Amino acid sequence: MKQIKIGIIGGGLMGREITSAFARWCALTDVTVQPVLTAVADLNPATLEWFRNIPTCSQLVTDYHELLANPEIEVVYVAVPHHLHETIYLDVLEAGKDLLAEKPFGIDLAAAENILAAVKESGCFVRCSSEMPFFPGAQRALEIARSGGIGRILEVVSGFHHSSDLDPTKAANWKRINATCGEGGVLNDLGMHACHLPLRLGWNPTKLFAQLQKGYPQRPDGKGGTTQCDTWDNALLHCWTHIGEDEVPLRLEMKRLAPGATNTWFIEILGTNGGVRYSTAEPKTLWMFERGKEQWWKRTDLGFGTPFKTVTGGIFEPGFPDVIQQMWAAYLEEREGNLNGRFGCATPEEAVASHRIFAAALESHEKGTVTRP
Repeated sequence: MKQIKIGIIGGGLMGREITSAFARWCALTDVTVQPVLTAVADLNPATLEWFRNIPTCSQLVTDYHELLANPEIEVVYVAVPHHLHETIYLDVLEAGKDLLAEKPFGIDLAAAENILAAVKESGCFVRCSSEMPFFPGAQRALEIARSGGIGRILEVVSGFHHSSDLDPTKAANWKRINATCGEGGVLNDLGMHACHLPLRLGWNPTKLFAQLQKGYPQRPDGKGGTTQCDTWDNALLHCWTHIGEDEVPLRLEMKRLAPGATNTWFIEILGTNGGVRYSTAEPKTLWMFERGKEQWWKRTDLGFGTPFKTVTGGIFEPGFPDVIQQMWAAYLEEREGNLNGRFGCATPEEAVASHRIFAAALESHEKGTVTRP
């Protein structure tokens, strides 16, 4: 199997998660390439220590430019705070490396558009991280929506909810500060998750009205004091989109203050003849609506029906580590030209389209009016 040598910039939570997905690569049965973690860059030497357990990882550095200078590295994954995206992504492209970028693909619309221009000029293969649509239930929802069998679509809801920010004692991190997370706040943090499937289906918002909320203005700083938190924590975007000849309501929800939700992605598509509803709160459960003389919501207990086949038994349920691995399989196989009709990662164009939605939402909330992305 062809090996692809990978470098990671940012060895925190997601850097370790990606490494774990690579270690389990043998679980995949229909891929043509294998990722090999070769180098990691992180400003914190203590963070790098964890990666010494990875036999293939031969380069651990605090300066990411040293990683980019390594001629062995073919693909770079970058997981850093949003205000660093533009600089590091441009450096990756300048080095001629292919890139799997973290969302939101720049701190704001201007940064995202600048990155997209550099992608087109570089010719490098670039995609944006968004793993939730690789759950089997999400794939089924996509398939049902594309089939046309649900009739005229009446409304769509897509969202991502957290609840950890309900705890006022939780220490602030860079995602709670505009300077590092971006003015979009929760839009930047969770927005790509909510936008990915609607955008892939061509359901771009044509106009929207945004309701944005902030949570606690101050949080512990983790050093015995407090710090100001100025990002938006909850966002409801009430949109219109065109589906066929019809103008259809589309609601996008992104919340850090969602009581009861730990890490919940969901989508609901309702039509005149049918509908589909899926949430990662019940990862094996798919709800489908049917209309006849009577009407039914039918519950299906899904198996392990991921886009890329695995050794895992079909009756078992998938989890977050599985969809992370599926996303990487999609990235690497598309890079090789072997996606073969399977679902692909978010494109740079989709990432920029999401930023246009976020920018319109900020304008809408500020002016209290409907705006157009």
